[in-house]
Amino acid sequence: MLFSYSNSRSLTVQTPAKLNLFLSIDHKRPDGFHDITSLMLSVGIYDTLVFTEEPSSEVELHVADAKPLLSPKAKLQQCIPSGEDNLVVRALRLLQEKTGTHKGIRIQLLKRIPSEAGLGGGSSDAAATLFAANKLWQLGLTLNDLGDLASELGSDIPFFLTESSSAICRGRGEIIESVSIPHCLYFVIVRPSSGLSTADVYRHCRVRTHSENQVDQLVSHLASGQFHSLSSLILNDLQIPAEKLNSEILILKDFFAKQSVLGHMMSGSGTAYFGICHNRAQACQIAARLRSTVKGHIFVVQNRL
Repeated sequence: MLFSYSNSRSLTVQTPAKLNLFLSIDHKRPDGFHDITSLMLSVGIYDTLVFTEEPSSEVELHVADAKPLLSPKAKLQQCIPSGEDNLVVRALRLLQEKTGTHKGIRIQLLKRIPSEAGLGGGSSDAAATLFAANKLWQLGLTLNDLGDLASELGSDIPFFLTESSSAICRGRGEIIESVSIPHCLYFVIVRPSSGLSTADVYRHCRVRTHSENQVDQLVSHLASGQFHSLSSLILNDLQIPAEKLNSEILILKDFFAKQSVLGHMMSGSGTAYFGICHNRAQACQIAARLRSTVKGHIFVVQNRL
């Protein structure tokens, strides 16, 4: 997260998206959730949140869509709730409940990270909210304390509270091992015109058996710059069920299979699809081709080092 104070009562946070370069579904848990193994990288698409402490105990969230960042052909409206169903508001309510505070806050959220995309936008916003409210309300909670709260809200949220830009996340996502990926990676990311519910995708997924050290091999190859092997090591167990639920993923899969990229895959529970490119120039060329054929959000980004 990138943050700055405008005064003692206001805090602005730029909070990033993520890509999953590895996501295996390891076990179905008794509580109905799944244990996972995931390699997450934060990438350069950012939501902006402006937090202002309120003298009352009210919580207000106002959401605006950064439409200038959309593809010219994509007049898409993100269906993002601003009430109690929003992860940002849920994070605030949990923080109030656990600490007993009755302070209020007003939040202006500018959305650039598409929703229902598997890019972690809602989780990233929720992590920023826990961090910012803790600062403005002077609650004195540590990052570990905030991480415990984050794990109650969602699997991806704890990752965004770490200082690492890349990590292997296990369990429900709360067991985090920071890893070093010192090389700049260039991605072209497409979120097509329709999204997917994370819950729906998980309901259709199946536990599969994989090599136990595959994610470690992937990290090792990324760290040493052995990019030629990425296509055989990246993995997403949610892609097959997502393809059955949304045909746009198959269209993007077919498109990227015809490009000379280092690897391509869906991120998280979709529908965002990405290609790992040889350099920024190739990413821009592929993005230009996509803009002429695909309605959706299209980004050229790199990982955060």
